[in-house]
Order: sequence, then C-alpha cells, then structure tokens
Amino acid sequence: MYENNYPNDYENKNVVDGTAKDFSSGNGNFSGQGTGNYSAGYNNTNTSGYGNGSYRYGNNYNYMENAYRQGNGAGDGGNHQPGNVKKEKKGGGYLKKTAAAIGLGLFFGVCAGLGFFAVESTTGALTKSTVTAASEAIESAKDTANTIAETAKSIDTTQPATAIVTDVSDVAKNVMPAIVSINNTYTQTMTTFFGQSMQSEATAAGSGIIVGESDTELLIVSNYHVVEGADTLKVQFADESEAEAQIKGTDADMDLAVIAVPLEGLGATTKDAIAVAALGDSDSLIVGEPAIAIGNALGYGQSVTLGVISAVNRVIDLSSASGGSSSESDATFIQTDAAINPGNSGGALLNLKGEVIGINSNKIGGDAIEGMGYAIPISAAKPIIEDLMLRETRTKVAQENKGYLGLSPLTVVDEMSETYGMPKGVYVSQVYEGTAAEAAGIKKGNIITEFDGSKVTTAEDLLGVMEYYSAGDTVDVTIMQGSPTGWESKTVSVTLGEKYAGYDTNSNNTNSNDTNGNDTNGNE
Repeated sequence: MYENNYPNDYENKNVVDGTAKDFSSGNGNFSGQGTGNYSAGYNNTNTSGYGNGSYRYGNNYNYMENAYRQGNGAGDGGNHQPGNVKKEKKGGGYLKKTAAAIGLGLFFGVCAGLGFFAVESTTGALTKSTVTAASEAIESAKDTANTIAETAKSIDTTQPATAIVTDVSDVAKNVMPAIVSINNTYTQTMTTFFGQSMQSEATAAGSGIIVGESDTELLIVSNYHVVEGADTLKVQFADESEAEAQIKGTDADMDLAVIAVPLEGLGATTKDAIAVAALGDSDSLIVGEPAIAIGNALGYGQSVTLGVISAVNRVIDLSSASGGSSSESDATFIQTDAAINPGNSGGALLNLKGEVIGINSNKIGGDAIEGMGYAIPISAAKPIIEDLMLRETRTKVAQENKGYLGLSPLTVVDEMSETYGMPKGVYVSQVYEGTAAEAAGIKKGNIITEFDGSKVTTAEDLLGVMEYYSAGDTVDVTIMQGSPTGWESKTVSVTLGEKYAGYDTNSNNTNSNDTNGNDTNGNE
C-alpha cells in the first residue's frame, strides 16, 4: 500500500459524500457519488483500456468539468464532490498592488520635478538664449531652402509627352527598296584529326545598303567581314531578283566595304523596285530617340526591328571585338536595343525620317548580350564610303594569274605592339631574292599598313586583297620603317611578280609562296 509521506486530513482515505473512507490501491477504484468507476490499476478486472476496449471518455472527463462548473454538483459517473472543502481566497491582493504602483509613481514624479527645478534655477539665462538662437537658425534654414527651391533648375513638366512609337510601317515601306541581302560563297579550310588540311565550300549571309549609282554600276555599302574572302558575291534586291557583285574597296579597320553590281545585268523591273538610301547625320543623335534596324536577319530575308538609341559615342576595342588587330584599337559606335542579329550586319540603322544613321555590325558587339547592338555612325563612315566608291572594281583572278610580292608576312598582334611599340599591320619576316618586294625596296622588319589604298592589319587581310591582283599589276604599298627616332611611313610602288621560283608545293617550309592565303607564315 502506498504510504503518504505528507500527513493531512485525507491521508490514505477515500472521499465519499464529504466523509473520509478507506482508500484501497489494490483495485485502483475511485468511488464517487455516481455509478461509474475510474480504473487506474492494471490488475483491476474492470479495466477496459487494453482488455475489452470499452473506455468511456464522457463519464471520466466529467470529473474536471463538474469540479469547476459547480462546487457541490454531482457528475454522471465517477464525479468528485468536494463536500465541505473550501478554496482559500486571497483577499485584497489587487488593491495592494494598485496602491504600491501609485505610490512609486508619485515618488518618481516628485524627484523629477525637483531635478528640473534645479536645472532651471542654474541655467535659466542659458536656456533662454539657446532657445532664441535655435529659433533664429530654424528661420534661416527655411529662408535658405526657399531660395534654393526658387533658383534650382527643375524638370519641365509642362511640355507635352511624346507619343510612344509603335508603328514604323511607313518608314519600312519607304526604305526597304534600298536594303539588299548579300550571300557570300567562300572556300573554307579545315584541319582533320590527323593534321591534314581540307577545303570545302561555305556560305555566309549579310546585308547591304544602296548608297549610290554611277553610269555603269549600282554601289552598295556593307561590312568588310560580310564580303571578306568571297569567291562569289550575290545580291538579292527588294523584288527578290539576284545579281552578282564585285568588291570595289574595303576598309578592314572600320569594318566597311563597298561592292558594285553592273547595271547592265539588272532588269527594268528590278531598277524600278530599288532606290538609293538617304544618309542622315549621326552626330545629332539623342539618347532615347527611336531607332529602326533593317537587315537580312539569319539569312531569312529582310526584317524590321524597333528600339531606341541606347548610347552614342560608345568606345569599343575593335581588336577585342573582331578577335584580331587594328591600327586604331578604339573607335566609337552607336548602341541600340533594336535587335541586330547575325545576318543584320551591313544593314541600316534608321531614324524616324527614314535616314540612315548607322551601319549595323553584329561582329562588333557580338550576340552574347541581348539588347546591346552596335552600328557604325554614318557621319564617321561617309568619308570612307566616298573614297571606296571611287576605287576600281576588281574581280578575283585565276590562281595561275595571281600576282605576288615575294615575302613572308606576320601579323603584328596587340601584345607585340604594346611591348615593343610596333605599329599594327603586317610584319615582313623575310624578303626573297629576285622578287617584286626586293625590287621595290621592301626589307625585312618593315611593316605593311596599306596595299593599293586598302588598309591591312593582319596577314590574312593582305593575302585576301591580293587575290584581286594579277602578275604585272602596279600598286602602291605603304610601309613603316624603323629608325633611330621611331617609325616612319613610306609609300613604294610595286609591280607584282609571278609565283616565286623557289616555291615547293610539296614542302611544309614556311619559306614558301602561300597562294591560298591560309598560312599567315606563308609568302606573298
């Protein structure tokens, strides 16, 4: 039997009707006035928790409910009746706490009042002067703020808002006849897994703008990289007719080229369908004004995109953008969020008047970042275009008729230029005996920067432009010669010769005339 270690009036007793009775822990019965038993012991045969599973929650929980709901009430079953037992009440607790709180409040209030009185007594004059000074400072600050507000330049909100441009159909309709698609067929050289070189035919697509017409030719401006290395160039006009074009002149530095289409090859319908574009003024562009791009996007045909001028005079390193070298590494371009995709290169960037304000170039900015396209400013391109339009139109000559310089060209890359202070261009690593270069006075260590008026910045540029010249042609070549005072420019006249007699077609020696123009260490 469980012994109660804490004696009380109900020690080891059962409470029934307020009278102490024996409490038996053997069967765990708690006898109330009702009829139900609460079985607490596991040995009780009346336990229905794990045995027969009929535990009645209702009657057992009535103990707590009836104990608080009614002091003398009887439950339905197993209810506890407290009888004569009374709860001890704590009288006056709330009033005591309230009185204590009021007393503390009065005490601190008196202390604070005495403190303020002492401060006021000792610093009365100072307080008066301080308040007066503060008031004067506030009034002065208000006057200053009012003066600034009156004199400051504010945004003019009285101007009428400009309507958002969404319909450029009229501009596109008027300009589309001046835009062409250009298809470049070229020879592509690849190296196999075993180190063998293989050549195959490849095609590339771009765009162009009709900028002029002579008595015999239709003149079209595009990007240099669109027509570079072309075996054949075909131009498609607004009426979808096609004609073959020839390169008239190129400027690799500014990524510009002018090609020509013979007028005699164009039908009357085509002549009626085309137009010459109006060139505008890119120097007067304002950031935020609308811009329209038209070009042969992805080679699918002419498409129109709309955006704004995002920036003007954007400085870009051309050598990094093109992956090559440039004699003028930095140039300024127009930035726009009008989509300029592959195939748009050479197309037009227009203002709302339909004037060409830029020549799009996907190669400058690339397509890594969406919403950042670039165009060559037309104001900077005009002088170059006018010069290229005056060049003699040339066609690629047959391999057996090509002209040669007889030297080994190397590209002056950016690292060499920066480290040694060399001009960018084509470095002459060797001049062969009895060749055109030797006869013209070109020497080892010279740097070629122009060939017949076309700027060359890489060995590939030089080899590519020479494919349009035959043996016996005389051209002007601009070279840079080193001197004790620096580099000096000199122009020499060169009559191109035939293939170098020492050239061995079966040799891998770099001292050879590379007629294919694919080996930058080859000879030309």
